[in-house]
Amino acid sequence: MIRRATFDDAQVLTDVAERAFVVAFGHLYPPADLAQFLHDAYSVEQHRKFLSDPKCAMWLVERDGQALGYALAGRPCTLPHAGVRPEDGELKRIYLMPEAQNGGVGSRLIQTAFDWLEKDGPTTLWIGVYSQNFGAQRFYERLGFENVGGYEFHVGSVRDPEFILRRTPAA
Repeated sequence: MIRRATFDDAQVLTDVAERAFVVAFGHLYPPADLAQFLHDAYSVEQHRKFLSDPKCAMWLVERDGQALGYALAGRPCTLPHAGVRPEDGELKRIYLMPEAQNGGVGSRLIQTAFDWLEKDGPTTLWIGVYSQNFGAQRFYERLGFENVGGYEFHVGSVRDPEFILRRTPAA
């Protein structure tokens, strides 16, 4: 089930974000850097900020009462690209635990976020993706995104090469 997250879900969002990030990327970072990043990026306070912001929305993926993923979408787009405009939307985060992947849940979750971002009409959408996450890149390409740049994603002393993807509305 996918449902809109509420302010009361901040701890659940923190728990699933930390678990999903560690499963997918934890092996890339020194333990101290990873711990500090998780604290800074996925704290309950950070999630409450997003949940309180009317320009952002979050959704939880749940199965049998357990959170298995979430998405965060909003404005403004914070990716470092000269083409970003204030009205553009960004899929800021999307995480799914392995047991929730490859069954269509990710597609439904991302479409829910896109529908929210485009509720007032088509707009340019942006996504940042790890340069070595080839499956996600293929998925986003099928959704009409193109690679338009890159930047470094900082986790402590580690600088990951990330791609910036953009999808413009059909003319």
